[in-house]
Amino acid sequence: MSSKTKADRLTSRERFARGMKHSASGPVDLTWGAAGLGLTSARSTAAWLGSRYAKGRRAAKEALETELAAAQEVVASLPAVYQEARRARRRPRPLVLAVAAVGVLAVGGVAFSIIRRSTQPDPSPRPPSVEVTPKP
Repeated sequence: MSSKTKADRLTSRERFARGMKHSASGPVDLTWGAAGLGLTSARSTAAWLGSRYAKGRRAAKEALETELAAAQEVVASLPAVYQEARRARRRPRPLVLAVAAVGVLAVGGVAFSIIRRSTQPDPSPRPPSVEVTPKP
């Protein structure tokens, strides 16, 4: 009787192997063994995916916590950084402003003369074909 209770409690792999050996109960055992192997494989895959998802979620949560802590540190240090930036700012010297103004005026004058010359027609090297002075 112990063999019958053992036959009832075969694993999917053993059932599949037994189905391959025996011809009378072979097709039934092959079917049950293949179905059992498929279900076991699907359950194992689902468990692996679940653990992988949970691990990824934990890693994402840890990364988010570290980024949040870093952002809090930056926000906490903003007033000090702002005060330092305010103290470090200096106004430009008047001489530098004067040189910059002269440079801008010079560039503007050169640009004006170039544009004015390009809009006037070039004088012709030939003499005029019509009298320039009108007759009274």
